[in-house]
Formats: sequence, C-alpha cells, structure tokens
Amino acid sequence: MKATPLKGTRDYLPGEVLIRDFLQNTVLETYQDAGFSRITTPILEDAVNLDKSEGGENLSLIFRVLKRGQKLDKALENANADEKSLSDMGLRYDLTLPLSRYYANNRNELLTPFKVIQMDRVYRAERPQKGRLREFMQCDIDIIGDQSMHAEVDLILTTTKALKMIGLEQFKVKINDRRILKAIFSYAGFSEDAHERLAIIFDKLDKIGIEGVKEELFEEGFDRASVEKFIRLFESGSLDLSTVMKVCEADFVDDLRFIMDTVNAVSDGSFTIEFAPSLVRGQGYYTGTIFEVEAEGYSGAVAGGGRYDHLIGKFLNEDIPAVGFSIGFERIFGILMEKGYQIPDRKKRIAVFYDADMFTDALKYAEELREEYMVSVFLRPKKLGKFLNKIEADGFDGFAVYGEEDGVKMLDR
Repeated sequence: MKATPLKGTRDYLPGEVLIRDFLQNTVLETYQDAGFSRITTPILEDAVNLDKSEGGENLSLIFRVLKRGQKLDKALENANADEKSLSDMGLRYDLTLPLSRYYANNRNELLTPFKVIQMDRVYRAERPQKGRLREFMQCDIDIIGDQSMHAEVDLILTTTKALKMIGLEQFKVKINDRRILKAIFSYAGFSEDAHERLAIIFDKLDKIGIEGVKEELFEEGFDRASVEKFIRLFESGSLDLSTVMKVCEADFVDDLRFIMDTVNAVSDGSFTIEFAPSLVRGQGYYTGTIFEVEAEGYSGAVAGGGRYDHLIGKFLNEDIPAVGFSIGFERIFGILMEKGYQIPDRKKRIAVFYDADMFTDALKYAEELREEYMVSVFLRPKKLGKFLNKIEADGFDGFAVYGEEDGVKMLDR
C-alpha cells in the first residue's frame, strides 16, 4: 500500500492546518459581517447537470463516478460505451453549478436577493503540477436575484476586505464585461457561434501571450483577416473604455464605470480597480461583468468571478440574475506561506510534560494554563531535548515540566 497521497492532492501538517483554519475562519467572518449566509451542498452532482453547465474547459476535467450494479452491467453491454455513458454522476468542479441547482430547489425558502457563502472543496482532473491541485478549497460569495450593478460592488468590496483581513495587502482588481468582449469579437468579424471558442483561447493570454493566442486562433481555422484585426486591438495597448464605446453599447461601459467609481469611492483608493479588455474568465456561463484579483509580484489570479444570469434558468426555465466572486484559497495560502505567514495575536502553543505518577495533577495544571495558552500534555520522554526539537518543528512556542519551578519556558524560534 502507498503512504503518499494521490498526485494532485495534499496532506497538511498540524501547523499548516492551524493556519488554514484561521484563514478560512477569517474569510468566513468577513463574509458573514457583510450579511452573507453560509450553505453547504453535496460534492456529487448529477452528470447531466455537470455536462450542461457551460463550464468551459472544466467540463473535460470532471471526475466521473461509475454507474453501479445492473445499471453498470447494462451500460457495459454497449460496445461503444464511453466514460459518459458509463457514469451517472460526478464530483463538482466548482461551487457555482451546485449553488444554481440549490437555489432552484430551495428558492421558496430563501430571501431575494439571496446573499450566500460557500466554502468547500472542489475537484478537477488536472494534470498535477505546481499550482494545479485535483482537490482544493474555494471560498465563494454570490448574490442571486439582483440584476443591478450594486451586487458587483458589494461582492468586490467584501472580497477585497477579506483578502486584506488575511494579510494580502498589495493587489489590484481587473474588470471587464463579457458583452464588451463579444462586441469586440463581432467588430473583428467573428461570427457569434464562434464567440465561446474564441473566449476559451483568449483566456490563455496570460499563459501563452498575444502571439500564442494568435497562433491558436490560426490553428483553429479562424479567418486570418478577422484574427489580425482582433489581435491589433490588443497589441496597440490603447484599448480603454472610451475606445471600447465605439464598438459596443454605451450601457455596457456605463455599468463598468459605475462599478469602478463606486468601489473607488468606498475603498478610498486602498487598492486599484482597472478595466482589463483582455480579461475573459474561461467558464461559458458568464453573461456580463467579469472580474479577477491579481496579487502584486505573483502571476495569475488569486480570486475571480462574474455574472451568470442564465445558469439558474437551466433548472427553472426562467432567467434569474446572479453574480459571484470566488477566492482561490490554495493560491493565497501558498503565497502567504512563502512569506512566512504567522497567525497574528494567537495564543502561544505550549507542551506540558509530566511523570506518570503526576498525571492527574499535571492535567489540572494544564487546564489552568489554558487561560493563556493552547496546551498539549505529554508523558515526559527519556530524551526531552530531542523531543523539544520535534515540537518546535511542529509549531510549539514553549513548554513546561510539571513539578519544576521554572514554569513555562519559550523555545528559541
């Protein structure tokens, strides 16, 4: 048997879990203070829901669950059986699709607008590599039932406050609108039925650069003249809201300006929010505003989201306005750990050692110390010095030996 975790998954040591719990609790409290309520949903979803969710490239990363018993036997009788016909459910790849199903199933019991928190694990069949896990935590807030741009402002301000509360200070918010992006596609001469394929390729801009995007568009067989016209817009570096207004409806630009102006007014310029015409977000279910957060000094986004006004309608046969923002918890955890993050103002963690005949009294002593410290009790080892090295590596701050007058001693960390 193998002791190591599956590729793309991780074991976390006690000191790491302590930090992860603190960060998640801080995010949760920030969300709750802003009026959001937490729900939970199953990790399993019906395969039909997953396949019809317009999740972009994530649809190719679904962990599918085999049918069972007679259903599986019958499916295997088909000589042309593939992974889809052999499965009837799968693990969720994000929290947006489960939320949409949840709302459709429970909306009569929910407030409108519904301000909701989801903090849970999701699963993607990624190729394991640095920054790409198959099981990871997401921290989402969504507002369902509000079609105004007030929802976007609320989400951006709440998410950025949560990022600051957990120690991520230097970042910027990038914002765009899928409707503007589609207008640019149309301006370049691309047909509407090609827009989603275009968006998936263009979403790779940060990874492969503008020349890489151009090459992929050519490889996909798009019209060369349209590709060249499209690429020129982004090569010039002069595509701002004023320029964009020439190729799209003024309302789209007005919406972005309202969001940016309001966020700046409330945040007092404590972070930058800027129009990013090359921002795409890969999921096909986005219908309007999209946004990401970039941390200074690090490539890639640490948070992202957008408006998905049609996804819930797939369950209810009527469109329900919805918008969400997701913190990429694993990415932020990695950044903070690289910086040597320590939980601020936490109780010191100490060990109390005892001799076997003093166990009861040592427990009473440990309980007294818990007014000030987090305390673990250990039978005194034969080689105390060697054991102290172990507990120091595990994140302990100090120790005490019951019965000795020295009291609590801090370790040299």
